[in-house]
Amino acid sequence: MQKLGVGVLGVGEMGRRHAQNLRRLVPQAQLVAVADVAGDRARQVADELEIENSFGSLEAMLECRGLDAVVIATPERLHTAAVKMAAAAGKDILCEKPLALTLAEAHELLRAVSKTGVRLQVGFMRRYDPAYAAAMKRIEAGEIGVPVIFKSLGRDKDGPSLSAYQTNVNGMLFYTNSIHDFDLARWLMRDEVCEVHAYTTSTLRPEVAQFGDVVASVVNLKFSQGAIGNIESHAQAAYGYDVRTEIVGSKGSILIGSFNRMPAILLTAQGSTRPITDYFLTTFADAYLAEMQDFVECILKDRPPRVSGQDGLRALAIAVAAENSHLQEKAMKVSLGTSAASS
Repeated sequence: MQKLGVGVLGVGEMGRRHAQNLRRLVPQAQLVAVADVAGDRARQVADELEIENSFGSLEAMLECRGLDAVVIATPERLHTAAVKMAAAAGKDILCEKPLALTLAEAHELLRAVSKTGVRLQVGFMRRYDPAYAAAMKRIEAGEIGVPVIFKSLGRDKDGPSLSAYQTNVNGMLFYTNSIHDFDLARWLMRDEVCEVHAYTTSTLRPEVAQFGDVVASVVNLKFSQGAIGNIESHAQAAYGYDVRTEIVGSKGSILIGSFNRMPAILLTAQGSTRPITDYFLTTFADAYLAEMQDFVECILKDRPPRVSGQDGLRALAIAVAAENSHLQEKAMKVSLGTSAASS
């Protein structure tokens, strides 16, 4: 059986999960190497997964024999440079979200990908989650009629440490958390977001404001075809990891992750009246595996990725508009900025 040789760049918790899936659960893939700026960490992961090659840089990994594709799971500010380098080396790419932290960088990245002709998939794994995928099939089948309202929330249990903010290697809440919901809004509503109005707070942790971030946000949406929506993001909900979405249509509504038939639910850090997960890798374990399986298959079968670079660009454009709305305290139109080649 033909196998795709894959290397993983960045083996923190996300990259390590991708590497584990590639090594143990994706038969059509061969985990060829891992790389991390922390060379000792890369070596430890390689030893755990019983593979030979570990590197301290992407440059070194790109020289590895048998490498066909690269999974990029570095901090967000490093995505653009890594994608451009992998593309220049002729390697197909799965890049974790967000595609970049500015529209200019995203366009630059997409031009590089288009020029080399490699495939680029963006890591919006919720599209692969069984519940979300089932909901999409029902929407496409017309079971809820015309989508009118989109509502989604994403809450992390514990907020990042102050040291994580100080490193300045990741984007603010809109890029780290809300961007998943921005992508879901486009995908599930089968429409583009044209305007946003963001409301934010750092009341629970005012010190994060000095790093240009917020603890929680609510972003109201307008869609091109007349629908409306609302997205809530919370970096430290304390009680658990909580993701829920509802799409209301002209003939009905569909809910993903709802607390069904429980009129009163208490959720606290000490416990809850309903079982709830506490981590994203637990909630979306199946989604991350399905995402990786599909990426490998699309390369081997020479077909376009299901989640393209343009999907990454459009979700990023919503995040940029939300940040501008937060800074200017007014509604903002969503703009893709300078045009770039499709990917």
